[in-house]
Amino acid sequence: MLSYYPIMVKKYKKRSRISEAKFRQIIKLFALDIEATKIAELTGLSRKTINTVLYQIRVRIAEYCQQQSPFDAGEVEIDESYFDARRVRGIRGRGARGKHIVFGPIKRGGKVYTQVVRNCSRSTLMPIIRQKVDTDSVVYTDGFKTYDGLVNFGYKKHYRVKHGDNEFADGRNHINGIENFWAIAKGRLNKFRGISKATFALHLKECEFRFNHRQDDLYKLLLKILRNSLI
Repeated sequence: MLSYYPIMVKKYKKRSRISEAKFRQIIKLFALDIEATKIAELTGLSRKTINTVLYQIRVRIAEYCQQQSPFDAGEVEIDESYFDARRVRGIRGRGARGKHIVFGPIKRGGKVYTQVVRNCSRSTLMPIIRQKVDTDSVVYTDGFKTYDGLVNFGYKKHYRVKHGDNEFADGRNHINGIENFWAIAKGRLNKFRGISKATFALHLKECEFRFNHRQDDLYKLLLKILRNSLI
């Protein structure tokens, strides 16, 4: 259980160290994806205080993402990726070490779901797929062997892109959507110039949240999420 720092105010929390106006300012700047150093400068609060507030906001975002319903049936792309990539003797991708392994499905025209995983074994990934992806969905993956058993788990419409054969798209048979999301997430996280292992999952969930609600007013949505929480 996380111990929550007592800084929320009025309808957002019971005890306060900053005013509600100041808190709303932080939320608005966070929604605009302003970095912590700049938020501290604009609000006149210490970097330590801002870091604590942003950490707790990300905790609530992660919880909110986890509470979202599974995908309805449709076209779903599934893929895993590797963050904090460092070249190890010329090895990249699945063979490289020292990376965060992330996995997730994305519904075409809809939302993405992400999860940090220990490995990409069938026993690790299949429970996530079964929990999040309706078996009536049309599923697209690459040729990774872990996905060999999807048909046996009820996913009768499974199409594969064989990247090893230099195949990347064949009409609707592609995983461009999830690969595009990984690229967006990596580009966004690179600006932090290093994220600790302890907080990486929270930052990934923030990427998921921002992507899924890119057409929404994030400021209003965050206020709603935080209003229903005690941070």
